[in-house]
Amino acid sequence: MRILLVGDIVGSPGRACFKRVARQLLESGEVHAIIANAENAAAGSGITLPVAKELFDAGATLMTLGDHTWGQRGFDAQIGCDKRIVRPANFPESVPGATTAIAETALGPIAVVSVLGQVFMTQCDNPFRAVDRVLATIPATIPVFVDVHAEATSEKIAMGYWLDGRVACVFGTHTHVQTSDATLLAKGTAYITDVGMTGPLHSVIGRQIEPVLKKFTTGIPARFEVASGATKLEGAIVDLPRGARFPTAITAVRYTFDD
Repeated sequence: MRILLVGDIVGSPGRACFKRVARQLLESGEVHAIIANAENAAAGSGITLPVAKELFDAGATLMTLGDHTWGQRGFDAQIGCDKRIVRPANFPESVPGATTAIAETALGPIAVVSVLGQVFMTQCDNPFRAVDRVLATIPATIPVFVDVHAEATSEKIAMGYWLDGRVACVFGTHTHVQTSDATLLAKGTAYITDVGMTGPLHSVIGRQIEPVLKKFTTGIPARFEVASGATKLEGAIVDLPRGARFPTAITAVRYTFDD
């Protein structure tokens, strides 16, 4: 089984790019399942049920969220309507939404878990303890993919070693910048610090360039709209033998489109 991990989908350009790549890879048989981070999929912040349906219809198998989980008004009342979407497991226990999701694919089940980093991020519970609690609820025979939505590379790397030999894959999201360290750790877990971003190619992590430059050069607040034009999908493909808990390979991928 080949699983595509998709970096943060940003706005309508990101959704359009995702649909294009997902269709191509699924129809060709190059991948058999897709796990996508969609916390920026609706207008660049958060997600809605219609947007989630759009991405699932396009081929997403499971979706993860992050610090912008509640970016769209009213989604807290809707998140429980689709069990294929997971919010960070280290949000307060009273918060709605699933902390793990299992999908049955043609080549076997896979599970996904999401945790939020603590360094330079919004306040949340300890992600290391939270992921341990969630893993205890998942059958040991099911390969688990853990999305570490975090700012600090050190925190993501530490999580990789914390979970090495216990989960199939640990992949980072949030920075919107793909890293070059895709590897298999010593005990078999596939790892990459950040899978990158799916959205506008010529942008500042998905946003229009000029307003961001204005903010950085003058300090004057500006509205950061999602950019347009050429797009890219960044992510990684994990090769997982049928019935196995651990992968044989992880490869970073990038697809770009000028139109």
